Amino acid sequence: MFKLTKKIIQNELTYKGNVIVKYKIEYPQIFSNCYSTCHFNSVNLERALELEKYAKETLFKDSKKTYDYNLANGYPIMVYELILETNITYNKSPILSLYQDQYTFTGGAHGSTVRTSQNWNLACNKQLTLNDIFAKNPNYFLTILKQINQQIQEKGADLFFDNYCTLVLETFQPNQFYLTSNSVVIYFQQYDIAPYSTGIPTFEISYS
Repeated sequence: MFKLTKKIIQNELTYKGNVIVKYKIEYPQIFSNCYSTCHFNSVNLERALELEKYAKETLFKDSKKTYDYNLANGYPIMVYELILETNITYNKSPILSLYQDQYTFTGGAHGSTVRTSQNWNLACNKQLTLNDIFAKNPNYFLTILKQINQQIQEKGADLFFDNYCTLVLETFQPNQFYLTSNSVVIYFQQYDIAPYSTGIPTFEISYS
């Protein structure tokens, strides 16, 4: 198991005396006596800094325009938000797996969340693919699709869009997965195959 810490970059940006942007960026850093962790740490630090730059520049610029518009038209002040949360799902040397949810609010009824994931083999200092995970099953893609459609039926097809079978095939992304102790979890983004109320759909797929 790797020694892991979660670092946080956070701030509140003000404009004309009011907070208009808040951000909190949580990112992982690891230490190991056995493996090089420099690449992992640099990848995650760089992403955190890029998000902070996005909040300070793009979100702040857009939020100032919204503030001025709302002030001129008698609308309440709106605070833009950016939150990145990190969840470790597997930590057993040399494998480390995690997903990160990036929540952004820029107005409207609710914000949006985008999920990304990382699946590292630190022994060779690279990220794993589904081809690596299912190396013994050349037909793994069909196996995954079959299990996903079966689980949708079990969860309740009414929670998904009517044409979910087509959407699963069209929106499936091979890099959208993370590992647990006994399965590969495939996920889809909001609105890919289901309405917002369903959240981020996830499906546990057995290794075999």
